[in-house]
This record gives sequence, structure tokens and C-alpha cells, in this order.
Amino acid sequence: MNLSNIRAPKKANENKKRVGRGMGSGMGKTSTRGHKGQRSRSGSRMMRGFEGGQMPLHRRVPKRGFTNIFREEYNIVNLEKLADLGESTINPEILRKAGVISTKRRVKILGDGELKSAITVQAHKFSKSAQEKITKAGGKFEILTA
Repeated sequence: MNLSNIRAPKKANENKKRVGRGMGSGMGKTSTRGHKGQRSRSGSRMMRGFEGGQMPLHRRVPKRGFTNIFREEYNIVNLEKLADLGESTINPEILRKAGVISTKRRVKILGDGELKSAITVQAHKFSKSAQEKITKAGGKFEILTA
């Protein structure tokens, strides 16, 4: 392959459709808009999802479920991450400095991984397995409020 047998991709050198430029353009008279109707008129703009008066899809499909606007989001941290930090006491500030969590959301500790040493963990929530593993390793867990 060399420069002499490279070809432009398909439609790369076709001109833009120039609408409303008379009969010689190949798109004369109605300028590809067809005859009459809402879409043929100037200044016509229909709302997104408009289906010509038919009930639009977003209104035909049933609405399901419920979104709780007061839902509390948590930063989730596993025990294996805590073990890697090598600290004796762990709280949300230490986790933020270490880059384990980034936002100022509350922290929940999950029990994935193993603890070898006794550590004190301060967080807003703990799973049952995390509580068991922390106490089994000889550590303590403290639940923070607010």
C-alpha cells in the first residue's frame, strides 16, 4: 500500500445538501419538505418525542417504582482496603487523605477481605460481617452519628 492507491472514504467528497436553491439543484420547489403538512411550514418545530398526535412513547409506557428523594448515599469501603492502610485507628478523614474515598458522603464498611491486626474503625455504618471480622481480629468499631 502506498500513496498512489489510497482512496478517500465513501461520501467523503460529496457536497453538502444545499436546500432551497431552485429547480436546478435537484431539490427544487418544495426543498425536500414534501407538500403541505406541519413539517413543510417554515418555523415549524415540534416537541421532542412528538408522534403526529399519537400518544408518545414516553406517555404510553407505564411509570413504575418510586425514587426516595431523602435517600442517604454512602461511600463503601471494604475491610481489605482498611488492612492495606496500616493505621491503628481509621476514620473518614484518614480515608479521605489516603484517597480511599473522595466525596464527603457518609462511610459504610463492608466485610470483604480479612483483618490480621486489631484496629479501631470509626464509620457511619457497618455490615454484620464487617463487625464480626473487626471484633474477631481484636479491634473495635465505633458508629459515628451525623
